[in-house]
Amino acid sequence: MKFMKRNHPVPHFLSLILAFALLTGCETTTGAGTQDAQDSGGMPKTVMVSTFAGGEQGFADGKGGDAKFNRPVGIASDAAGNLYVADTENHRIRKITPAGEVSTLAGDEEGFADGIGSDAKFSFPIGIASDAAGNLYVADVVDHRIRKITPAGVVSTLAGGDEEGFADGIGSDAKFLGPIGIASDATGNLYVAEFGNHRIRKITPAGEVSTLAGGERGFADGIGSDANFNRPSGIVSDAAGNLYVADSWNDRIRKIEIRRP
Repeated sequence: MKFMKRNHPVPHFLSLILAFALLTGCETTTGAGTQDAQDSGGMPKTVMVSTFAGGEQGFADGKGGDAKFNRPVGIASDAAGNLYVADTENHRIRKITPAGEVSTLAGDEEGFADGIGSDAKFSFPIGIASDAAGNLYVADVVDHRIRKITPAGVVSTLAGGDEEGFADGIGSDAKFLGPIGIASDATGNLYVAEFGNHRIRKITPAGEVSTLAGGERGFADGIGSDANFNRPSGIVSDAAGNLYVADSWNDRIRKIEIRRP
């Protein structure tokens, strides 16, 4: 699969993801909904869904329903309760306070540029994760890079370079092909679900990229490169350091145990 950069509005792989999102969320409502459920003790409880931010499709900062998004996909939170959204087709990273106030932390028009706030550019950001220091990490899909955003909105490139492809290495010497999912662990390492290369990549705080698992496209359990994935997308880590991967086209949830000597 070839990932195209800015030759048409939405790359093929992203079209598939967005189409899936539309099909599974085609019925919407502007009001809050409730549903009766039971807690673990069998007691009745109410599950209530409301809209925290956003309304019409578009772009606008503001509070609650006054804000506008365009295909938001990834979301992360920080210790203070703020939310950070990868607003994919607006090519921006948005911040939402606990009070529902939406602002743009970084990004503007589609492209690639490091910088502060609106001087930075992204191309279809999807995955987003935060660390204990409040930094954000973004899977910048069509730019084939992993970007870092400080709490002050300073955007830099942690890993990946001008060329798409596959290569381990430090910083811009590493290559990615459509990184989508991203997660962090307690020690500051990042893990990337790479949709195009069918691999799970690890990035240290120093920006050193290695391949944790995966090789050829397919399905196989095993250790490291003996395991196979087919379009991995979502990824999350637990308190014990295990990783869980949404192996999209294998229709499976995979577990990766990192066993230390």
